[in-house]
Amino acid sequence: MERENRVEFKVNGRYALFSDPINRVGGEKISYQVPTYQALKGILESVYWKPTLIWIIDEVRVMNLIKTQSQGIRPVNYSGGNTLSIYTYLTNVEYQVRAHFEWNLHRPNLEQDRNENKHYIIANRMIKCGGRRDIFLGTRECQGYVEPCRFGEGEGAYDHYGTLSFGLMFHGFDYPDETGKGKLVVRLWKAEMKDGYLKFIRPEECTVKRELSAMRPKKFDETNFSELAEL
Repeated sequence: MERENRVEFKVNGRYALFSDPINRVGGEKISYQVPTYQALKGILESVYWKPTLIWIIDEVRVMNLIKTQSQGIRPVNYSGGNTLSIYTYLTNVEYQVRAHFEWNLHRPNLEQDRNENKHYIIANRMIKCGGRRDIFLGTRECQGYVEPCRFGEGEGAYDHYGTLSFGLMFHGFDYPDETGKGKLVVRLWKAEMKDGYLKFIRPEECTVKRELSAMRPKKFDETNFSELAEL
């Protein structure tokens, strides 16, 4: 790749629930105070994604005060029926996000689709349109909205706050599609926000990992993949 194909956008919503997916199978759920790397990557993949590329989240800026609200929810149990659970959401959230894409080198059969200008132009156009698919802030019941912005522009609630540490938190998943390894691995890291800015380390820099299960990468060929000729 010849250049760093960077995109910047704002995402906001009424509610958000960013949690560790390993511990959210059932029962009470409480959101992290800041979005996870994987949640932001999922948002960007809803905006635009091809198996040819991998989105790398560089940084997020928290614009609004971190506030929470608890609600009683009656989720459907696997065994039928439902019981009351308390979900704690973030409310009135707004974030500025900076990210870039890199080629997925574990997809050599898609090498003919590695056109930087094409993907960069489409990604920015999709950000202006609000994304190709619906945007969710952590969970499906939390609708989000995406629009272009200049990262760092405007006044944020934590501009001169100093440093906030969030301890060890979920970073993301290592999927076999992106690692070339036949297993699903969860990554953790120590998050620290300074003056509202949270700089993410790259996935390969996470030293705390846990293997979850064996998994095969999804196959893409002429039956389920087309090179976009659009610009």
